Amino acid sequence: MNSTFRSLRVHNYLLWFLGALTSNIGTWMQRTAQDWIVLTELSDHDAAAVGITMALQLGPVLVLMPWAGLIADRVNVRRMLMVTQAAMGCLALGLGVIVVTGVAQLWHVYLFALLLGVVSAIDSPIRQTFVAELVEVKDLTNAVSLNSVSFNAARLLGPAVAGVLTAVVGAGWVFVINATTFAATIIALVAIRVGELRAQPRAPRARGQIIAGFRYVRKKPAIIVILIMVGIVGTFGMNFAIYTSTMATIAFHKGAAEFGMLSSVTAIGSITGALISARQERPRMRTIFMASALFGVASAISAIMPTFESFAVSLTLIGFAALMFMTTANSMVQTTVKPSMRGRVMALYMAIFVGGTPIGAPFVGWIVNQFGPRWGLGVAAISGILAAAVCLYWLMRYKQVRVRYSRSWPQLSLGYAANPNVHALATQEIAIIEAEAQKG
Repeated sequence: MNSTFRSLRVHNYLLWFLGALTSNIGTWMQRTAQDWIVLTELSDHDAAAVGITMALQLGPVLVLMPWAGLIADRVNVRRMLMVTQAAMGCLALGLGVIVVTGVAQLWHVYLFALLLGVVSAIDSPIRQTFVAELVEVKDLTNAVSLNSVSFNAARLLGPAVAGVLTAVVGAGWVFVINATTFAATIIALVAIRVGELRAQPRAPRARGQIIAGFRYVRKKPAIIVILIMVGIVGTFGMNFAIYTSTMATIAFHKGAAEFGMLSSVTAIGSITGALISARQERPRMRTIFMASALFGVASAISAIMPTFESFAVSLTLIGFAALMFMTTANSMVQTTVKPSMRGRVMALYMAIFVGGTPIGAPFVGWIVNQFGPRWGLGVAAISGILAAAVCLYWLMRYKQVRVRYSRSWPQLSLGYAANPNVHALATQEIAIIEAEAQKG
């Protein structure tokens, strides 16, 4: 097994990977079916309704983030994951029952989206920190990348299966099937060898711990820049459900199966991006910059594609760039924080990344309603370019990176300015970070 999949050699991580893969497939099935019934059955192709559903499901992260992060730093994360996974399974089953029985209304979907958002807000930072208990520090970047592979392999299979099942048996049964997939994660958590877990330092009970998390981040300029970039792209760029559903139905007049296929096609590029990220020894800020810029360019290209087939192909580039950006940003944050602070910092990361959706999704939905789905993709393109500009400014000001232009041959290249101390300082920073992670 080569270096790309080295974390799968770890027994506990392998169990977690397989369980999460099964659960993620079900989750993507539900997301696809949920967006479809909101758009086509419970509203009159209202993109704003899809945006509101996304906002309700992701909005609780903003409110619950400080407490969710502190919970992740204090509790036994393995046991807490069993609770949150069981709760999400029950919610999926409940939504499935009301849809199957034919009594579902739009406000029902809104309510279940909100409840699922509450549970997910608690579950998310716990899932992020649990990875550090499964593998050694040197393999953490690889494990985070493989988590993205799992998530996007599910994104490849789930929407395609959901599209077919929605057309054949209806969306309600898709929700019911998703409820059963959470059992895979719970079984994996039960089967994990507890004695082989790398227990992380738990935050003691004391006053001011939530504020301490914010103060810690404030002293980390690199993390602040990443959070700004993630906020921009997460809010205005990662509204894939709106882009794919409206492009499929409004721009190209396609049905449920084609809509599901678009999400799967996006996942092909995403998996490629995640696998390349998994080969990195350590995350780099320059990779985040280039991935953000590529995401903006790819979104602009997709917005002008004339046919359904060409649009579908262009989505692979969006998926690739988005996953390179998200995975590298996630890895860089996780590997540069103290273990006792990881839960609170990752909660803030997820709150900014996911919590921006309540603002971005309704806004993008309104843009689509007013000007068409191609303009929605235009918003995504602007977000990627703007985030890249923020990163480039930081690199040039604080890391002495310079943009060089050769008149003899038009090209842009990035490189450290002539300073003999830059590389030595960078190496020293990495050594300090690794030492802190080892000491906890």
